[in-house]
Amino acid sequence: MASVFAGPVIAADILAPQSVLIVGDSLSAGYGIDIKASWPSLLAQHLVEQGYPQTVVNASISGETTSGGAHRIGSLVERHQPAVVIIALGANDGLRGLDVDETKKNVATMISVAQQAGCKVVLLKVRIPPNYGPQYTAAFEDVFERLGRTTGVIDAPFMLETFATSADAFQADGLHPTAKVQPEILKTLWPSIAAALDGEVSGAQFNEVL
Repeated sequence: MASVFAGPVIAADILAPQSVLIVGDSLSAGYGIDIKASWPSLLAQHLVEQGYPQTVVNASISGETTSGGAHRIGSLVERHQPAVVIIALGANDGLRGLDVDETKKNVATMISVAQQAGCKVVLLKVRIPPNYGPQYTAAFEDVFERLGRTTGVIDAPFMLETFATSADAFQADGLHPTAKVQPEILKTLWPSIAAALDGEVSGAQFNEVL
């Protein structure tokens, strides 16, 4: 089920005017850690501290694929009326070796539905381990690069970019980041999120308040 946060992050079944809607998988659902330590919860706290009016609706589900996201996006946008939609899906598609064209179609659908509803969209890049072979890996990662360039979204980095090769940044499964590095994820994503919110807070300023 979708993650539910205490405090400024609200449950996914409550109307949240002027919200930031996160549609993600276990990397955004707080898998294996205290949900209050996850990057979406830290984002909610940061928005409050910096005086942004938006709340955060975290509709991330562990194990979610882009197909599930494409299926849910319409009802989520209709229910929550978000100002910003953060698409943080694709990792499970890649880990399962799903068809690249289908992943592209699903992500494009999510972008289109959100944009047609008047939302700004932040699209996170997705990376997968190289053991899937260079051809599949390149084609998969190109989906997010290409959509990031051609659909009018605000492009965001791979959320694990700054520590992807650090074993101690991950839980025992080697896939899910620890609570300790959640602030680092938010620092990586914040400039793109701030751009979507039309804010003036820079990455440097964020580092200071964090």
